[in-house]
Amino acid sequence: MNNMIIPVILSGGSGTRLWPMSTPDAPKQFLPLTGAHSMFRMTLDRVADRTCFAAPMIVCGPGHVAHVEADLAAAGISDATIIVEPAARNTAPAIALAALACRWERPEKNAALAAGEGDAQLLVMPSDHVMTDVPTFLDAVTAASVAVAQGALATFGITPSAAETGYGYIAAGAERADAPGVRSVDRFVEKPERTAAEAMLSAGNYLWNAGIFLMRADRYLAELAARAPAIAAACDLAMVAPQRDGARLRPASAAFLASPAQSIDYAVMERAEDVVVAPVDPGWSDVGGWSALYDLGAKDASGNVASGDVTTVEASGNLVRAGAGKRVAMLGVSDLIVIVHGDDILIIPRGRAQEVKTIVEALTPQQG
Repeated sequence: MNNMIIPVILSGGSGTRLWPMSTPDAPKQFLPLTGAHSMFRMTLDRVADRTCFAAPMIVCGPGHVAHVEADLAAAGISDATIIVEPAARNTAPAIALAALACRWERPEKNAALAAGEGDAQLLVMPSDHVMTDVPTFLDAVTAASVAVAQGALATFGITPSAAETGYGYIAAGAERADAPGVRSVDRFVEKPERTAAEAMLSAGNYLWNAGIFLMRADRYLAELAARAPAIAAACDLAMVAPQRDGARLRPASAAFLASPAQSIDYAVMERAEDVVVAPVDPGWSDVGGWSALYDLGAKDASGNVASGDVTTVEASGNLVRAGAGKRVAMLGVSDLIVIVHGDDILIIPRGRAQEVKTIVEALTPQQG
């Protein structure tokens, strides 16, 4: 790995499946849900080694800039670039802004760009994932960077542990001769039905799509222009003369808002030439809901995961969180999620954790 790798941390999203703790103003990536620090801070720490990585770029919305700046300060990072999206347009435009922003970074500020505009490798990561084995992930980045230097677009495939229907899958092909451990991508598969997921797990060559990418900035922009020209044109125009305010870089609002909203998977990865996958098993979770936090949590003898002032009697398999100043007592119940946060209380069967979004929608005032 070399210092041409720039971490690009995508920090959008509201994390509605982790209500009531996660809200649009304070979404899950900025909360200490899995440790002492927020998941955004943990993502920063993952790429903190400046012998390997350049200063990070963060893409976020206006409402989250203060959270980003607070975590950057806590991590001791003073040279990050914060790209402020006027509004969310999904991942393909967000990554384009970061690739174009390479042209606005002065080489004397960031030596990683001194070799030429656009040639930097971008390691694109969501800000709300957890990895318990970071060295294994970094080894995969090292392996993928060899193929990326030759022009490949790389994604990272998580070794599946179950027939999950909530993730997309990647069919891995032959290993690349020039990048040991890295394989060609035969196809991408959208979130499957249960029987299809079980078949892919049995096949042995399918990986979960983690939504993490490594690519040269110039290669990504070239593929975007070829595959999604409307996105490329809008982002190009938005970054002709971005407004700079300290660490904040603001694209032209009207131009960026003209961009279609599309994910990098649809816009580029599923249609691009020379796409590879680095298989990896770093103890990964996308923390997609309360059930994921139950899986990650330390369990007592009865299988309960509790934090805060919690008492359980003849209770098992529960996830319980009592917020500051609150007390929760449970007797004779199993497999529940009970979250007390401020004035809000969530109670739901653990097996229906993904339906929290339905509650959020029911609580949201209807317009009209």
